[in-house]
This record gives sequence, C-alpha cells and structure tokens, in this order.
Amino acid sequence: MPGRTLPTILSGDVESRNTSKSCYVTMGAKVYDITPFVEDHPGGGELILEYGGKDVTEIMGDEISHTHSEAAYEILDEHLIGFVAKEPVMKVVAESDHPSDIVPFPPSKQGMQELRMKGVAEGVPEKPKFASTGMSSAEDLSVETDPTSDYRQHKFLDLNRPLLMQVWNGGFSKDFYLEQVHRPRHYKGGASAPLFGNFLEPLSKTAWWVVPMVWLPPVAYGTFLAFQNIPNPLQTLVYWFTGLGIWTLVEYVLHRGLFHIDKYLPDNRVGITLHFLLHGIHHYLPMDKLRLVMPPTLFVVLATPFYKLAHTVFYWDWYVATAVFCGGIFGYIGYDLTHYFLHHRTLPSYYRELKRYHLQHHFADYENGFGVTSRFWDRIFGTELAPPKAAKAA
Repeated sequence: MPGRTLPTILSGDVESRNTSKSCYVTMGAKVYDITPFVEDHPGGGELILEYGGKDVTEIMGDEISHTHSEAAYEILDEHLIGFVAKEPVMKVVAESDHPSDIVPFPPSKQGMQELRMKGVAEGVPEKPKFASTGMSSAEDLSVETDPTSDYRQHKFLDLNRPLLMQVWNGGFSKDFYLEQVHRPRHYKGGASAPLFGNFLEPLSKTAWWVVPMVWLPPVAYGTFLAFQNIPNPLQTLVYWFTGLGIWTLVEYVLHRGLFHIDKYLPDNRVGITLHFLLHGIHHYLPMDKLRLVMPPTLFVVLATPFYKLAHTVFYWDWYVATAVFCGGIFGYIGYDLTHYFLHHRTLPSYYRELKRYHLQHHFADYENGFGVTSRFWDRIFGTELAPPKAAKAA
C-alpha cells in the first residue's frame, strides 16, 4: 500500500475483533478488517467468524478444506488496515531508546536490528526492498552499516580494513562482486573507509571545492585566449557552447559505457579491482563525502584523449579547438559539483527532482538513470528511470 503509513495494532485488540460487527484476521503480521465481507463469503459468515481475530494463513492455503483463488487474496489486500504487534515486540518498544524506529511497522533498519538482537524479529514485516540493491529508499543510503555484522553476513569487504587489497586478494567472481558492490553501505556518517591504508590514502580523497579551484582557472584562461584570437566573439561562444553540449553526451557515455561496463567486465581480479577504483567504490559507499568528485590526477588521465580529439577534429584552428575543449571542461566542472550537491546538499526545486532521480539510480536501479546533470540522454537512449514502484517485500 505505497503512499500511506498503516498503524501498528496490539495483538489483544486483533484477537477481540471476532464478531459480525467487527471482524479482523491476520496473515503473518498483516491485519485485515474483513467485516464488510462477512455476509458475502461464499462459505457463509459463520466460517469467517470462526477465524475472527486469528491468523488465516494456514486455512487460506489448505487445499483439502477449500482452495482460495488469487481473487480471494486480492480481496484481502483491499482490506489491509495495519500490522499486528505482539507482546514481546511491544516490550522491546517500551524499553527502547528509539521506539519510533520500531513502530509504526515496518521498522526502520535500526529498528529491525534492535528486534533481531532481542530475538523477536520473526514475523515482523520489513520495509520492501529492491532486490538488486537491498535498499528501500534514498534514506537507506545514509543508514550506518555495522562493519562486523555486514562482513559476517555477506563475506565481501570489511569496512574497517583497507578495501583495495581485499578486492585484489578476495578471489571474488564477477557476478558476486557486482552483486555486492551495488548493495550500498554507509561508513561512519559519511566518512571515508580506508582504501589503501598507507601514505597513498590522502590521494584517494578529494574535497568538492578542489574541482573548481583546480580547473576553473585554466578553463577561464583558455576561454580568454579563444576570445582574443577568434575574430568573431559570437563564433567563439558557439564553439564554447558546442563543447558544453558535447560534454553532456560524454557524461552519459562515460557513466554508462565505462563506469557501468558491468556486463563486459573481465572476470578476473585486474578488471574487478579497476572497476572498484573507477566507480565501484562510489556505488559501494555512495555517501562518502571525499570519494565522490574525481581526483585531479584521474581527471587528467581521462581528459587527455579528449584534448587530443578536440585538436584533431578542429585541426584548422588551435583556438577553436581550445574553445570547444574549455566548454567541455566547464561542463565537467558543473557535472562534478552537481553530483556532489545531489548527494550532500538541500537544493532548489529543479535540483531536488534531479536529486531524487540520481539517488534512485543508487538505491533502486543502477542499470538505468545514467544522466546526472539532466535526463536528456537517458530519454534519447531509453535508459530513463521510471518513478520507483513499490519494492518487493523482503
């Protein structure tokens, strides 16, 4: 029932609803008010009342007694009114420092963790989750991961130890690696988990403000040279904006064709480790504040072929090629800053929509939604994300 919060009902209240004036039944933790259906039941109202206030899972599935059709279950779904909380669960709620994490059902991730620790989680409904990511919503991206229990459960990476050599030495198959790296974790409130564990560690971290500080001056200088040496300023603007437009396509192609090369990723540790360093770590730890924008050294490596390409295509005039390239690099600066702010800032309305769209790429469907600064190329190439449907219940 997406779009509404259903109440949590005490088990005693459910058990007391067993008359024709008020009749509840349960299936697992779900509570249904079937009072309007009592008189219409094909087997007679007495049969319904016999199970009033009780769990009907067994009788609904009993082929000897009566086979219930899909329509019967659909009718039940129409009468879902809430979730039942049994006494052991309510005792944990009463003793909890964060009862709102547990009730109303379904509990938050922390709430479920508390119920499991107390041994009363069985039968409690969890938030629906997307199978490919294990997430329910964008909020889940910021729920802190317990490194010890996560490693014990998934046997992938221990967030408390340097990640790079774990990936290199892990012996992971491609399928297992891709499954795990796209199930986001969150480390210590957005801090950076250790990657190298040595003097190289600082080189893997880049604050967002480094991007404009490093790249705006050369872009401004190159643009100045172009305006100084191309006779027509309007023509210079056209070349510059051509570069900016080209960047929007490059952004899409890099994200889809290089960063998400998943299908064509070599099934060996070299390919897996390179994938992890290039983009996998961002999907694994998407709210890491210092591993979100591109380090200048990596950008130089990626930008150099495009610099050569610009001067090859626009070979007749060095300044024309420079104007196009500077427009493109300005587009990159806007992309990296937008990407950071989508993850970590409250934004105006247009960007709030982009934020929802991009975070959906992380928590729901990493195989679509490759545009970061806009959806334009996603629409052109058929990879636009639809509004998220209710995830499959865990």
